[in-house]
Amino acid sequence: MNLERPDLTGVDPDVLAYIEALEAALEAAPASTRRPRAVAPAPDVEEPPELSEPPTTRNVITLSHGGMIKRTPRHLYGRQRRSGMGIFDLELPDDDSPTLLCVLDEAQMALALTSEGRAFRFPVAELPQTAVRARGQSITRWVPLRPEERVVALLPDQDGAQVALVSERGQVQRVRASFVGSHMIPGMRFHDVKNGGPVIGACWTSGKDDLFIATQQGLAARFPEERVHDSGSLGIRLERNDAAVGIAAVNDASLIFLLGADGKGALRAMEGFAANKMPGAGGKVALKTERLAGLTAVTSTDDLLIISGLSKIIRFQAVEVPPKTGVVQGVACISLRSDEAVAVTTAGV
Repeated sequence: MNLERPDLTGVDPDVLAYIEALEAALEAAPASTRRPRAVAPAPDVEEPPELSEPPTTRNVITLSHGGMIKRTPRHLYGRQRRSGMGIFDLELPDDDSPTLLCVLDEAQMALALTSEGRAFRFPVAELPQTAVRARGQSITRWVPLRPEERVVALLPDQDGAQVALVSERGQVQRVRASFVGSHMIPGMRFHDVKNGGPVIGACWTSGKDDLFIATQQGLAARFPEERVHDSGSLGIRLERNDAAVGIAAVNDASLIFLLGADGKGALRAMEGFAANKMPGAGGKVALKTERLAGLTAVTSTDDLLIISGLSKIIRFQAVEVPPKTGVVQGVACISLRSDEAVAVTTAGV
């Protein structure tokens, strides 16, 4: 770009001679050696950070409410500092937004659980691999959804002894690993939506764990999974204006990361969250928040991935969030503007 030279009338002759010499030297310099003009970054989004790890076969899977899904190698998501802006991820139309985030290896089979309690399996490698910011494909190619049905959990295949499902109204159902294995009939149903509403989350368990269920109001209950009846049990008693958000398998050494829709999160140490003897009790405050968006079991060596409704995603180290044994309000984990956090997961090993 050519810039108009300012009026140099009255400038000291020696200074003027120096300026003219610099102009002549710049004009004579090869174009390849000239420093490019700085370009301002896109508003509200940081430049992609440097890679935080060598290339890996682990993939970040992003899924939208409308069923658009994509996978991207995890190493393309560099670490940022907690409370950063993040970078844009899944490209979606204005009437759609992300709803689910997970990390799976491309060599694994994915176990998809739907809101109607149906289960499907498909190879992760069949999902087209894309760049970080890219469009997805409809998940109905692998999971034939019914009207109003959506995928609520994507789990690694055969990663425990039981799969625990939780419904919107807090109903819990356990499913043996053999029932969702390679011989499973695609679309097999493991929950009746008439009993507790649609499924909203699922996790693998060892068969001997405690189950931790949290709600939109930031309440939670913990109880032994062995106390869940074979036909299902009410896991947490909810008020009419509340709903379950997620479920995780825990023990006294576990850490649970709780994410508020405002982008604030907290690490709750389970040693400070006593378990009930039986399922079905009312919840205790786990995080002071206007609305809980999600939860995930985490270790101190994990990275966390958070995605917002506008598809901004951030990766940071879990150790940046100090673990607490008591009730807290959380610390800023992702910077949001006219946006809200919608899902969280660990980056895995």
